[in-house]
Amino acid sequence: MGNKKAVALFFVLLSLGVGVLSGFLNMEAMGQYQVLNRPPLSPPSWVFPVAWTILYILMGIGAAIVYCSNDDKKKEALMLFFIQLAFNFCWSFFYFTFEWRFFAFVWLLFLLILVLAMTKAFGKISPLAARLQIPYILWLCFAAYLNLGTWWLNR
Repeated sequence: MGNKKAVALFFVLLSLGVGVLSGFLNMEAMGQYQVLNRPPLSPPSWVFPVAWTILYILMGIGAAIVYCSNDDKKKEALMLFFIQLAFNFCWSFFYFTFEWRFFAFVWLLFLLILVLAMTKAFGKISPLAARLQIPYILWLCFAAYLNLGTWWLNR
């Protein structure tokens, strides 16, 4: 059981680390979000790190469950996990640092497709691991709305 906890801790810290590193590298550019015209339902800035922390934890737990399984399909599922994590990492650069908001929206749609594929692959191994990704999918849909809305209102 201790090994499973270590694996879970590894995947959670990896996921959180990707988010923290992306946030740190884009921190200076993130301040501009406050001055952008934002679409209705835009949450206050403090919501984003709270939401992402929860999502990265759920993402990491799901990946750990898959990793600890004896299923032959776990390699494919984990590859999708790592690819979507890399896409997730890059989005902040496109949106904040480079201010390529429409490109960031398209990138986010690809990220959503990857997360849906990852969730489907997780589900073949563990329904729980897949269900843990539902908040992530919902948040990405909301983020796509915010991303497209800020692009439209600030173009």
